[in-house]
Amino acid sequence: MRCTFVSELWTWDARKSDSWTFATVPPKLSDELRARNGPQRGFGSIPVEVTIGESSWSTSIFPDKKSGCFVLPLKAAIRNVEGISAGDSVEVTLSTR
Repeated sequence: MRCTFVSELWTWDARKSDSWTFATVPPKLSDELRARNGPQRGFGSIPVEVTIGESSWSTSIFPDKKSGCFVLPLKAAIRNVEGISAGDSVEVTLSTR
């Protein structure tokens, strides 16, 4: 499954000092991913390929109990290369593996 969406980047409140930054997968898309991918592996994660700007990488999305959506962690290396930070809206292309 391949999809593209726009998300505002945010920092996890519990780990602000570590700059854990995430993009939220929209609710409808999160529901579709959950339905299509059946039982998830560790922590309920789904392995994905992601593209933001010129950067592509393999990672996983994780369920967020608070929002009911999946969240995509963004490493500092990706944020630095793409010149993005918390509060920015980014276009995310995601493909399940």
